[in-house]
Amino acid sequence: MEPHDSTAEGVVRLSEVAAYAGVSSGTVSNTINHPERVLPRTRKIVNEAIAALGYIPNQQARMLMGVASEVIGLVVLDVESPFYMETAHEIERAVRRTGQVVMLSTSDGDLDREAALLRVLAAQGVRGAMLAPSTADIDATRYLDLPRALPVILLDFDGGPRHCSVSVDNRQGGRLAVRHLLERGHETLAYISGPAHIRQFAERAEGAREEMRAQGWDPSERLIEVASPGIGIRDGQAAAERLIAENRPTGVLCGNDMIAFGAYRAFAAAGMRVPEDIAIVGYDDIDVAKDWIVPMTTIRQPIDELGANAARLMIAHSSGDPDHVHEQVVLQPELVARRSTGG
Repeated sequence: MEPHDSTAEGVVRLSEVAAYAGVSSGTVSNTINHPERVLPRTRKIVNEAIAALGYIPNQQARMLMGVASEVIGLVVLDVESPFYMETAHEIERAVRRTGQVVMLSTSDGDLDREAALLRVLAAQGVRGAMLAPSTADIDATRYLDLPRALPVILLDFDGGPRHCSVSVDNRQGGRLAVRHLLERGHETLAYISGPAHIRQFAERAEGAREEMRAQGWDPSERLIEVASPGIGIRDGQAAAERLIAENRPTGVLCGNDMIAFGAYRAFAAAGMRVPEDIAIVGYDDIDVAKDWIVPMTTIRQPIDELGANAARLMIAHSSGDPDHVHEQVVLQPELVARRSTGG
């Protein structure tokens, strides 16, 4: 076959591919949508024609024929968050193995924007959507109002038996962090969380309190809680500055690694040494944590398992199986001890 320049001729039609390959339009359609119906030699000829002409199948036409979309939407809270970017990367890797592609967008923690994005994805006929919800209350999530034709997998969030979800045990993560600090001899602790409406931060706080009580300490007396308005370094720095002005804990758990990095900056600016004067535990174990100025002790989230399970649930949920049962996968975090706590 000779190379073909379709740029000057406009959009390539399916009939042109058929003529170029010397087959019927139905054979081209089956090669694209039902390749198992076409002989391997014929498939090869048609695929070569598609490549030579630069033909792009009409997704809407494929949907009308009952062919599942190859696009999966991914809506996260913040594209500037290393945790969500690392999660998106793992999801993309897992989804790629199934022949699908990921379309990424961010809600910025705004319920209205989240709902608008999901409506757009539904209108585009994507196979499904993976959603990191913008609220701690799943019943307030607007995706519940969308047509049921859009399968949704909840990420880093346990939505209960009405939803497919992949989450990490945040309470256990909070417990691991506090247990580690108490074992290091710290008796007055602080927890710098992210925004209060994000469930993950609240659950980590609950775990921290549970562990303190289990160890015989009263969290109302020994655990200082400071909320951060955001999840970035500047937010963590501002929260830690308030903590320094009002209290002097010796061990600090942070809602994520970025907040922990900001807390480190605030403590260093105040002349406090890490870990000699104050110990810090982050959360997520993003790539930067091990290479931070003082390598950060943190709670590792199994991002690779999260991505693999999300892809598996999406394929199952979007298969159209009438007997599909929603599955909730809960993964376990682990403590990674580094120099920020003397590890």
